[in-house]
Amino acid sequence: MCDSCATAAEATTPEGAEPHGGLSRRGLLAGLGLGLGISAAGPAAGAATASAAQSASGGATPTAAAASAKNGRWSNPALGRFPGGGHYGAPRGGAAHAGQDVSNPTGTGVYAAAAGTVVRRSWGGGLTGRTGNALVISHGGGQYTYYGHLNAYRVALNATVAAGQRIADMGATGNVTGPHLHFETHSGGLGVTVNPVTFLAARGVDLGGGWPRIDPGASGATVVVIQHLMTQRGYGLVADGQYGTVSSNAVKHFQSAKGLVADGQVGPATWPHLVHTLRQGSSGSHVRALQTALNRRSAGLVVDGTFGTVTTTAVRTYQGVNRLVVDGEAGPVTWQALVG
Repeated sequence: MCDSCATAAEATTPEGAEPHGGLSRRGLLAGLGLGLGISAAGPAAGAATASAAQSASGGATPTAAAASAKNGRWSNPALGRFPGGGHYGAPRGGAAHAGQDVSNPTGTGVYAAAAGTVVRRSWGGGLTGRTGNALVISHGGGQYTYYGHLNAYRVALNATVAAGQRIADMGATGNVTGPHLHFETHSGGLGVTVNPVTFLAARGVDLGGGWPRIDPGASGATVVVIQHLMTQRGYGLVADGQYGTVSSNAVKHFQSAKGLVADGQVGPATWPHLVHTLRQGSSGSHVRALQTALNRRSAGLVVDGTFGTVTTTAVRTYQGVNRLVVDGEAGPVTWQALVG
């Protein structure tokens, strides 16, 4: 975990967040463990924690669906485990840990948590108390994400990136005890940190590696994945990336048929019923869904619905770089990692 990576002032847990001690350790998948305006002067001294207004409530009602923060725009930045003492707010001498550590071997993939622009690509990202190779992405609206202790960069300074795009490799540069990603979320300005676990959870993402939550009104590549999967299930949706009334009504019908709560949210209860286990030789809309999900993670595939050797190689590459079982088969564990 990080031996530094601290804010200049002791952080506090945002309202509604778990106590710091509750995040000391967390497993991922099959035992793996797993936005912000910049001033010319950088972060202000004594960076403060943003208010609880950044943590939206859980479910969306039909009338508020379009305003849900679980809109498919955010993505899990890395797979791994939560190491003991690597949680947000953990003591670091007279300061507090500014992010959440996610541990995995050097070379594990690191991905953009949301679309934006790379505004820092330097040692410590130019932030006080940070060490190691780092990236900072601006997502607009005063929101930024920070990725620290990187082994290698995969994007340039000022590059425009998409949610889920591979941007770096996990490493152990700087003041650390082992390889991991030090991940921070800033809201209200660069230097104003918030708990990354609760920040992403409010946006439908489980930093621990679980299935995402996508509400009606969402848009983007993950919605395209859902639409292709629904078509394979017999619902014939247009894969336009817009989770509007037609798509959400189809999902509600599917949920009802499976004995699930018919709320239109594609979350941990719905995804396992929606995905298929796929391997070389499979074909259909579910393969298009898989290829779309792989492309969201920078695979660069032609979305043709045919699971051939090229798609097999892409699955194996993704599994290997994220420390999953490398078998070339897209089962529930691989699906959960891809769409998370």
